[in-house]
Amino acid sequence: MQPLSASMDRTFQMRLLPLFTLILFSLALVFSQHSVASTSNELNNNNQTQLRQLAQLAEYVGVDYDAAIEKGEIINKDEYQEMLEFSALIVEKLADNTQLNQQNPQLYREALALQTSIKNKQDIRLVRDISGKLRSALLTLMPESSLPKHLASIAATKKLFQTNCATCHGVEGRGNGVLAENLSPEPTDFTDVARAENRSILGLFDAISNGLDDTAMPAFTQLKEQERWSLAFYVSSLAFQKSDQGSTGHILPKVTLQEWVNHSPSQLTQSLKSQGVTTADIAALRAKPEALFDHQPSPLTIARNLLTSAKKAFDNGDYSQAKTLAVSAYLDGFELIENSLDAHDQNLRKSIEVNLMQLRHLFSNIQNASQVQATFDTSMRQLAEAQTLLTESNLSNTTLFSASLVILLREGLEALLVVIALMTVLIRTNRRDALKYLHLGWVVALIAGGATWVTAQTLIEISGASREMMEGFGSLFAALMLFYVGVWMHSKTHAAHWQAYINKKINSQLKAGTLWGIALLSFVAVYREIFETILFYQSLLTQSESGQFNYFIGGILSGIAILALTTWGLLKYSIKLPLAKFFSTTTYLLLILSFILMGKAITALQEAAVVPINNLPINIEMDWVGIGSTWEGISAQLAVLILFIFYMIRSKKKVA
Repeated sequence: MQPLSASMDRTFQMRLLPLFTLILFSLALVFSQHSVASTSNELNNNNQTQLRQLAQLAEYVGVDYDAAIEKGEIINKDEYQEMLEFSALIVEKLADNTQLNQQNPQLYREALALQTSIKNKQDIRLVRDISGKLRSALLTLMPESSLPKHLASIAATKKLFQTNCATCHGVEGRGNGVLAENLSPEPTDFTDVARAENRSILGLFDAISNGLDDTAMPAFTQLKEQERWSLAFYVSSLAFQKSDQGSTGHILPKVTLQEWVNHSPSQLTQSLKSQGVTTADIAALRAKPEALFDHQPSPLTIARNLLTSAKKAFDNGDYSQAKTLAVSAYLDGFELIENSLDAHDQNLRKSIEVNLMQLRHLFSNIQNASQVQATFDTSMRQLAEAQTLLTESNLSNTTLFSASLVILLREGLEALLVVIALMTVLIRTNRRDALKYLHLGWVVALIAGGATWVTAQTLIEISGASREMMEGFGSLFAALMLFYVGVWMHSKTHAAHWQAYINKKINSQLKAGTLWGIALLSFVAVYREIFETILFYQSLLTQSESGQFNYFIGGILSGIAILALTTWGLLKYSIKLPLAKFFSTTTYLLLILSFILMGKAITALQEAAVVPINNLPINIEMDWVGIGSTWEGISAQLAVLILFIFYMIRSKKKVA
């Protein structure tokens, strides 16, 4: 057979260009669900801007008045002077705004009443009542705020606070920063509970965004909108962090996020009494507001909830249901954040994985009750530790880039090698008529992978067990097929055998069943990887900040570049290999892939509770080559090696 020309080499390389284009297209389905946090939305007219400023001033007066007046006497002249100036400014701005007065004539009368009560040094309860009514009236005229979809991580927000706020407000937000003693009025003490109970998050956000006139508080317009919201939620939480709240925030009030940011804790407590919501519940949510943004529970929340349900089923004697729920706790919850947790604490990830696997066996018998309780408690504690680790810290740029790159390489390299190996075999055996079937297989797989992910997000819920069974049986099929092709390749390494094959087959066409078998193998090899890759990327994005999106994309593009370079190298140098050497090299490549996929098939089926788990006495886990620490996985992979060695010995005897 003549070697292929350079132009034909380029032709075949060009055939794979759509592969990388479609990978980008499929991964773009993930990005559409995760828009980068928007920059600050400027109010489009003067009235809207003025409404926010007036509402901010009204709240500020109601919050700080007790620092100026006590029992009708001035206790702080500077604070009192500030109250007079702010109330006068409210009256002045409303007097000059004819349009606002026409919309609500009561606004100006309430502003005058507020100014008069301050001049007369009235009781704090009266002043707060008037300022509250004025602010509520202003809020009804304001459009809804542009609220964040999620907050920055606690670690990122604390860093923002230390960089932008600590010099005045202090490291702990107590108003005792290094510049505080030279400022008048003094910076706010965010740990003051009485003050925090009367301060809204919107008021804090506006103060951060616009600053406060006649004070040292500047406008932090250089910060992104999400960063300012994150700071507002953070400083609003400081007063409630160490208080004895008597609640874990389990009661989530039926209140919109807009209502939550618009009103102070005292106002929310009063309006939500009918729901059974207490001051402690509001305080707990102020301290940890993540639940307000948790429209879809995090994977770790899902894992904890399912594990709790599994324990209840076990206690009720329903051992089958307990095991099913324990399997789901791992597959539908914990598995989706394994990559993210590995970046923070790999040992914790491995320990949780071992305990969750152990629980499914312990749930099968009431005699394991004491061991179940101990392992369950340990697992729940570790899951809470993982939640804290992932919530209170964000991935570094380098870690995010590396994780994004490694996921694509780990999931994509196997599929790429299978497709390339099959492609070069078809080329070198002069079976170019079958290439279209090969390409059809991986193209359909990419489209189907993206479509399956979209379907799982919008129409139906695909369980983790179903996903693992699909991956397990797909890997098993691919491993057996690659083993078969590898054995066939080995049989053609001898020139005499190859010449006989050519003479017999050169003018015949591949049968339809074989052609569609090639398409099916190509489809399975790619489909099993693309869907899981998208799921892992979706989970990884939840652990990143909006400003890190470029690093995430950079990892993906770098992965695609490496895969493209690998494709080019394999095509270029495999074509130059002598025929016997080519078949020999490809044989061992296919054997390695079959070995890896066999191990991954058993692992996936074990995770789906289809294959039992019996651990080896030592831990030899190596994910990259599919080796796990179970007898079942090692036995299946050894079977691949033993069968291939047996075949080679047998074929050598025949040649001899």
